[in-house]
Amino acid sequence: MSRVSVLAPLRERNFRRYAAARVVNLSGITMAGVALAFAVLDENDSSLALSQVLAASSIPMVVFLLVGGVIADRFGRARVMRISNTGAGLAQGTLALLVITGNVEHWHFMVLGAVSGILSAVTFPAMAAVLPQLVPRDQLQQANVLMSMARASLVVLGPTVAAALVVTVGPGWALAVDASAWLISAAILTGVRVPVPLAEERSGFVSELREGWSLFRGTTWLWVIVLAFSALNVIYMGAWFTLGPVLAKDTIGQDGWGQVLSAQGVGLLAMTVVMARFRLERPLLIGMLGTATFTLPLLMLGAGAPLALVMAAAFVAGAGFELFGLAWNLAMQENIEDRMLSRAYSYDALGSYAAIPLGQLGFGLLGGVVDISSVMVVAGIAFAVISLAPLLSPSVRGLRRADPEPAAVDATHASGG
Repeated sequence: MSRVSVLAPLRERNFRRYAAARVVNLSGITMAGVALAFAVLDENDSSLALSQVLAASSIPMVVFLLVGGVIADRFGRARVMRISNTGAGLAQGTLALLVITGNVEHWHFMVLGAVSGILSAVTFPAMAAVLPQLVPRDQLQQANVLMSMARASLVVLGPTVAAALVVTVGPGWALAVDASAWLISAAILTGVRVPVPLAEERSGFVSELREGWSLFRGTTWLWVIVLAFSALNVIYMGAWFTLGPVLAKDTIGQDGWGQVLSAQGVGLLAMTVVMARFRLERPLLIGMLGTATFTLPLLMLGAGAPLALVMAAAFVAGAGFELFGLAWNLAMQENIEDRMLSRAYSYDALGSYAAIPLGQLGFGLLGGVVDISSVMVVAGIAFAVISLAPLLSPSVRGLRRADPEPAAVDATHASGG
């Protein structure tokens, strides 16, 4: 890696505030997944019910992603994040109150999940694309590594704490922590100022949407990876996060499931330490090899392996996922024009996530009629094959890092951020 210190981005005021907001936000998010799963299972103990709730959130997110990308590029990414984080906090707080008071019904999960999905569609493109506006271009890997370290550290603790709360006082309190984190994060983001396009610099909404599509279809490595992840995310969200808690409840237990997710977080953290020292030269080649390692926990859980082996597999997979995450962000941030980056991320997310609701519902149905362990093993094998297939494309395996010159952060129109 370059001689720039991994802590160099912290000298930038905007980045410090953004990082603090993300740390607070992630402290809640890492607990919310476990809490939501078991809150739904407490209300209706079936894999189909859980899959319906997850799909109720992911479908609106997919539908509104492209709109979210244009909104972020047009109106300022920090501003968009503040507003959407506030809305997410209010929605999650309402759900937490219903769960804690024992008044929650299935339709509450569905409706509030849909609200959260719409807000996520706006938040994600803004959050993913804002980083190049916060640090000089020669510090992008360091900034991404720092954010990954923070995320991975919280992922280690979040699921275990959430599982402990579920067992002791119930899932509603973990959801309440997540709601508070969204609101606190929104408050911290008020100090972030980034460039906002002036009105005369914008074209029409539909025109900007088409411009994003032209970029997407004309960038081979981009659409090849997105196509692969449209299938990989179906397996990840359908097999792992829909059937995983159901299978874990009857095998390694609720506490064990939290420990497995935490082990995955330890793997994430370990990889960030490695990547703080080495420059990633061929990001997509290495990233897709890392992605393929997620086949291991799927196979271990499906095969009924002891908790220790499932945790070890999750650790390796977490490291592999982190490797891809860093690789993908660098590929996007260094090779996509900044003014279109939110739209590029929105097309990426749309393609990657569009089929997730079908996967959640499909795997939920499978879990009711087919042995879940067998489904998990087949899913693991498929995950490995799909992860490696994009490497057949020269544009994927041959993509190399850009070598940008150090530059000051652009502060044009920053007062509007």
